[in-house]
Parts: sequence; structure tokens; C-alpha cells
Amino acid sequence: MEAAVLIIAIPFLIFAIILSRGKGAFLLAGYNTMSDEEKAQYDEVALCKFMGKIMYGISFNIVLFAISQMLENQLLLIIAIILFAILLIFTFVYPNTGNRFKKKVK
Repeated sequence: MEAAVLIIAIPFLIFAIILSRGKGAFLLAGYNTMSDEEKAQYDEVALCKFMGKIMYGISFNIVLFAISQMLENQLLLIIAIILFAILLIFTFVYPNTGNRFKKKVK
């Protein structure tokens, strides 16, 4: 079971690497469905790098879940769940406040 959980982390890690290099915006669900005019308003590289960092966090959480299973440690599981909840809340709040990824108009 733990090996399966670790195998699940691999695609998340690959996706994180691609995004952290500023590539792969076409894989981001909301961004992918925007019109070209809407996409032009956003800093694609900054958005990709942000989502790459989020994907690293998700990968870390998946590994932490697997480690908690391997060690049969409930405390690690609770920590992983709390970190995952914080990461999700941050992921929803940060990009949707303050137009953080919109291009600056000069």
C-alpha cells in the first residue's frame, strides 16, 4: 500500500518540475480554458512557478502520508492532514486576492 502511495507522488513531482520551470500552462485547468485575450492579461511564467510550488507541497504531503502508513504513526498522519488543509486554503486564497498574477500595466 505504501509503495502505491509513493508511486502516486511521482506524477505530481514531475508536474511540479515542469511547472516550476515556467512551462506547462496548458495543463492548468482554469488557465487552459481562457480565451487568448484573457490569457494575455496574466503572467504565465509566474502562475506556472506558483503552481509548481503548490505541486511540490502536494508531493511532500503524499510522501508524508506514505511515511505515516509505513511507520504506523498517527501523529504524522494528523500533521500531514493539517498541512494539506493549510496548503489547500492557501492555494485558493492567495491567487484570488490582489490580482497577483495579472500583468502590470505600465
